[in-house]
Amino acid sequence: MGNNRIKIRKLRVVKIDQENNLLLVKGSIPGARGGYVLITRNQS
Repeated sequence: MGNNRIKIRKLRVVKIDQENNLLLVKGSIPGARGGYVLITRNQS
């Protein structure tokens, strides 16, 4: 029903725009538009 958590690895943060509160990520992010995305640090 759309409430599954999916973990995507090997995405790259390209730019952080603090003025507009944006995080630019290279790669595709699964989910619906306007949905929440949780960003965590790589545990390598």
